[in-house]
Amino acid sequence: MYLYGASGHAKVVISNLESQGELIHGLFDDDTSVVECLNYRVFQWGSVSPTSLYLIVSIGDNSIRYQISERLQGEVVFGRAIHRYALVSSHAEIAAGTVVMAGAVIQPDARIGSHVIVNTSASVDHDCRVGDYVHIGPKAVLCGEVKIGKGALIGAGSTLVPGVRVGEGCVIGAGSTVLRDVADGEKVWGTVK
Repeated sequence: MYLYGASGHAKVVISNLESQGELIHGLFDDDTSVVECLNYRVFQWGSVSPTSLYLIVSIGDNSIRYQISERLQGEVVFGRAIHRYALVSSHAEIAAGTVVMAGAVIQPDARIGSHVIVNTSASVDHDCRVGDYVHIGPKAVLCGEVKIGKGALIGAGSTLVPGVRVGEGCVIGAGSTVLRDVADGEKVWGTVK
């Protein structure tokens, strides 16, 4: 497995892969000054012939993760990184490119899109639908049947009540309680009712 992106988020993805015993061949980054990340070599894209075509875009920013994964589409096979201490139902679906951090819980019939981050100790309950390029922050809670649109950011410690819909590109501020649907592109925080 290779990673694309060699900053803070990459360190957590490395930890996930190491917890599974996954072999990491190295990382790629556009910053030429970055040559190492957690003792793994960092290369420029195109400077080496990958020994594996499996790759995860290890960048926390949703829009940059989208841009890079679109650029690499067709050149690589996107892998997944699910920490060994995450609890993922065998009846949940997790698409390519997605990372699930330690302590996260994903319940039955949840559907997680491509290139999603389910961060440390986040909880995604039954029948949730999470779009591509979403970031669910640490300790965020998605109660049953929540729907999250593409590219949304769910802040750390937020709670979304059952059946709430969050539109594409939304930002839910850290620690928020979301009691109503949130329209595409809306930015909300606090108690949202």
